[in-house]
Amino acid sequence: MAGLGVQAEQEPLLGDRTPGSREWDIIETEDHYKSRWRSIRILYLTMFLSSVGNVAVIRSYIAGATSLQERTSSMANTSACQALGFILGPVFQTCFALIGEKGVTWETIQLQINMYTAPVLLGAFLGVLNIILILFILREHRVDDSGRQCKSINFEEASTDEIQIPQRSIDKVAVVTTNVLFFVVLFIFALFETILTPLTMDMYAWTREQAVLYDGIILAALGIEAVIIFMGIKSLAKKIGERAILLGGLVIIWIGFFILLPWGNQFPKIQWEDLHNHSIPNTTFGEIIITLWRSPREDQSEGPTGCPIEQAWCLYTPVIHLAQFLTSVVLIGIGYPSCNVMSYTLYSKILGPKPQGVYMGWLTASGSAARILGPVFISQVYTSWGPRWAFSLVCGIVVLTITLLGVVYRRLVAFSVRHGRIQEEPS
Repeated sequence: MAGLGVQAEQEPLLGDRTPGSREWDIIETEDHYKSRWRSIRILYLTMFLSSVGNVAVIRSYIAGATSLQERTSSMANTSACQALGFILGPVFQTCFALIGEKGVTWETIQLQINMYTAPVLLGAFLGVLNIILILFILREHRVDDSGRQCKSINFEEASTDEIQIPQRSIDKVAVVTTNVLFFVVLFIFALFETILTPLTMDMYAWTREQAVLYDGIILAALGIEAVIIFMGIKSLAKKIGERAILLGGLVIIWIGFFILLPWGNQFPKIQWEDLHNHSIPNTTFGEIIITLWRSPREDQSEGPTGCPIEQAWCLYTPVIHLAQFLTSVVLIGIGYPSCNVMSYTLYSKILGPKPQGVYMGWLTASGSAARILGPVFISQVYTSWGPRWAFSLVCGIVVLTITLLGVVYRRLVAFSVRHGRIQEEPS
């Protein structure tokens, strides 16, 4: 960072200082640098507090306000803040349960604060705080891929050194391919989240209560694992590059789902109870009434466990051992965050320094479509054909995705690298 002196402020804060380089006579002042990163950190907080509906805007802003060297780290921090919000949100809600249903009433304005209203009030307060920070601290900043200051609408610094955004074409093949890769990554994780509860209930005869508890712990552990991956992936990307991490993440995901394929001679417990509930034995009228009154309450408390007999594959598909399942969870927890952050980091670099709002909207739309289609796909395949077919098809989808990535691997480069303005980093 430049010093406080006038002479020091004329030195570039980012980019190569080699004499004769294109970045040598381009200035980013200390005030601009501080304001730019203050605004980026405000958006980190926004992702932590409420990322629903504004992901595309935040990613677009960060892509335009960071250089290529800063991009991967900033995108990883954004994902980490989002993951922390998803983890800590339910934790806060659980803590508010200690207030109880009665809670405390503020008589002056007739406001009751209890376990139901406290989370809503906290959410409203954080939303207002977020709005205030955005209105009074967030500023519009634009830099090119080298970190050189571009003209922005509300920052008036060193206008003589601002540069014009190059008017060159974007690699449409790379853009479409990255959208497909992002779709597949979100598709795979959405179906994994969907299948988690029915799979564990069928394979391990867990009750509904056990499945909710244990699967909740597993998803929370996955969230913590994702945050660790997001933090560690920044330094790894500098060494081997985003494309290599994306490829490695897909391979790890494939291994994770391959491990989930059933094998062995042990079969899951079958729900035979459903076969015996269609006839009523010879009993008195009073006993029938008592049975009808008790049955719903018993079903709610315990209910039958195991693999439903209606699913024919339960009779011939081996159980997925718990060690298989946990190993797969760990691997998918490594592969998914790696692919997630690398896919939209590469996407932002491919688009270059131009405004990316529309393109980021398309990327978010592809992710939303994946979250819709993933659960539908896995629910139908799993119920009809079982885990062997379901996870085999997922493995096939991942193999096709890896093949696609291999075909376009050399085209997934930054806009400035493609047009020869910056040398490509090894990956």
